[in-house]
Amino acid sequence: MSKTVEFFFDLGSPASYLAWTQLPRLRAEHGANVVLRPMLLGGVFQATGNSSPVTVPAKARYTYVDFQRYAARYGVTLRFSPYFPINTLTLMRGAIGVQLRQPERFEDYLAAMFTALWVTGRNLGDPAVVAEVLTEAGFAPDGFVALVGDAEVKAALKTVTEEAVTRGVFGAPTFFVGEQMFFGQDRLDFVVDALG
Repeated sequence: MSKTVEFFFDLGSPASYLAWTQLPRLRAEHGANVVLRPMLLGGVFQATGNSSPVTVPAKARYTYVDFQRYAARYGVTLRFSPYFPINTLTLMRGAIGVQLRQPERFEDYLAAMFTALWVTGRNLGDPAVVAEVLTEAGFAPDGFVALVGDAEVKAALKTVTEEAVTRGVFGAPTFFVGEQMFFGQDRLDFVVDALG
């Protein structure tokens, strides 16, 4: 059985955040090699005709409560920002750009952005706030602006997003163990089973 887990995610997805908090345990307890695959959830929604649960009021209310249950189970903070949802195009270009150009800082970038979005509730739809978060995490905001405007970075995010859709992804997070696909942070038990 494969010990590799592919994790397709978007920073703006609270379920992606919850799943991300559990990746260290997945690595440590199950010897999993986790491959992080930043994608643009908005692009996935557009390609598949899917939409965020927040677009259905009853589903949004339930999902909020359910995510809080999982946050409590995982022992992590989950705070929905008043700015949610936001357009994550710049943040996700940043994610794949840092992964490509500064792989040693990739986890730092994810930690800074996931924390700002889902723990401290900052408005990462505001470029000035993004610059503050980057500075606090030791990234140069000017370099970030250049990075997210880079043609290779833009193309890389588009490629991963298109690959995700081709493989059947319709939302975030989505995991693959070999050819087996698992959607949602609440499917981690099945991911573990697939790892053997």
